[in-house]
Amino acid sequence: MSLRSKLQRLDASRPVVPASPAEPGARTAALDDLRQRIHAVLERTSAPRPPPPVDTVELPFQTTETPEGPLHVRTLRLSPAHRTGRAPIAPARDASPALLSLLALDPSLAACPIRGALYLDTETTGLHGGTGTVAFLVGLAFWADPTDVGGGDLIVEQILVRNLGEEGPMLMRVGERVRAASMLVTFNGKSFDLPLLRTRFTMARLAWPVEPPHLDLVHVARRLHKVRGIECRLTTIEREVLGFERVGDTPGGEVSACYLHFLRSGDARALLGVVEHNAWDVVAMVALVGVYGEPLEGSVLAPGDLVGVARTLARAGDAEQAFGVASRVIEADDGARSHALRARAEISKARGDRARAMADFEALAAAVDEPTVRLDLAKLYEHYVKAPERALAMTEQGTGEAPELVRKRRRRLATKIEKGSQGQRPLFAEATRRRR
Repeated sequence: MSLRSKLQRLDASRPVVPASPAEPGARTAALDDLRQRIHAVLERTSAPRPPPPVDTVELPFQTTETPEGPLHVRTLRLSPAHRTGRAPIAPARDASPALLSLLALDPSLAACPIRGALYLDTETTGLHGGTGTVAFLVGLAFWADPTDVGGGDLIVEQILVRNLGEEGPMLMRVGERVRAASMLVTFNGKSFDLPLLRTRFTMARLAWPVEPPHLDLVHVARRLHKVRGIECRLTTIEREVLGFERVGDTPGGEVSACYLHFLRSGDARALLGVVEHNAWDVVAMVALVGVYGEPLEGSVLAPGDLVGVARTLARAGDAEQAFGVASRVIEADDGARSHALRARAEISKARGDRARAMADFEALAAAVDEPTVRLDLAKLYEHYVKAPERALAMTEQGTGEAPELVRKRRRRLATKIEKGSQGQRPLFAEATRRRR
C-alpha cells in the first residue's frame, strides 16, 4: 500500500475534534502546513528518477546486429613497420616455429604456420577467474591474408561486451577466430585467459572449439630473462626487453573497477584507457614473438637473455645450438660472461665433453667465488682426470655441501690419495734398482 493511501485511511478513521474556540486559526494553519509537507514528500518519492548522465564521448566500436545480439567490435590495421619500442612487429610474420617450440619446450608448435597465429588477451571483471568472472573485452590479433587489400598488415580486433547480457556475440566471434587459427599466442593465457573463456562457453551452453597448439609467452620469458632478474609482467618486459614505456596506461588492477563504473554510470571515458591497455597488450605479444623467434645470429636480445636461450635450448635437447649461443656470449660480452661460462660448462658436461667442461669451470672458479663451481671441479678432478689431490684441494675451499657429505668426500679422497702413493712405491723402488 502506498504512503498516500495509508494517510488517506488515517484521515478517514481519525475522529473529528472540534477546534478549540481559543485558537481555531492556528490549528487550521498547522494542518494545512502538514498537508503541504506530506504532498511534497509524495511528489518526490513518486516521480521517476532521471537516468544517470551518459558521457558524450563515444567508444571506438562499430555495432553489428547478429542473431545472438549486438556485437561491438573495434578493428585496427597496423603496418608491418609498426614498432613496440625498438622491436618492429614484422619479424613475427616469419619467426621460426621450430625455435619457438624449443624455447617453449613444446614440440607441437614446430609444425604450426606462424602466419596463422591468433594472439589473444582478455580484460575481465575479476583478477582470479571463477564462474562469476566475465571477459568483457577480448583483444585479438592476426595477420591479414596477403592476397587481400593491405595484405600483410596486422589486424587487431577488440570485442566489447557493452552490457553483461550481451556476452553471446563475443563468444561466437572468439570461437570463430580460434577455429581458424594455426596456433594460439597468449601471455599467461594457459593459467588465466583460456580457462576463463572455456568456463564462459560452458555457462553459455556453447561448445568450446578444439584448441590448436598454444604458445604461452610468460613461460618463455621466465626462462630467457632469469639471468637479468626481470619481473615477468608484460609491461615490465616491454620496458626492459622491447624498450617501450607506456604513458598514461590503466593499471591492470584497475580494469575491472573501470568497467563496473561504466556499467553504473554510462561514462564512456572510464573504458577508453582500458581499450588502449588491451590493444597495447596484444601488439606487445606480437613484437615478442618476433624477438623470441627470429634467427639467433641477428637477435636483439641482451647477452644475459641469450644465456637463458642457451640453457633452454639445452633443456629442449638441442645441445649443439645451445653450445654455440653460450660461446657467442662468452666471446662478445664481459657482463654476462660468467653466466655464459657456467652455462657452456654444464652443456659440455651433459654432452660428455668433460675436457671442455673442466676448462670452463676452471676459468669460472678463477673469476667468481662460487661453491657449486668448486664442487663440479672436485667431481671432474676425482672421476675424470683421476687427480684426488686436486679434488681434495677444491673440497677444502668449500663446495657448499652438507657437512656429512663433505666428511664422506674427504675420507674417500684421502683413501684414494693414500692408495695412489702406496702403489707408486714399488715402481719407484724398481726404477732405483735398475739405475744401480
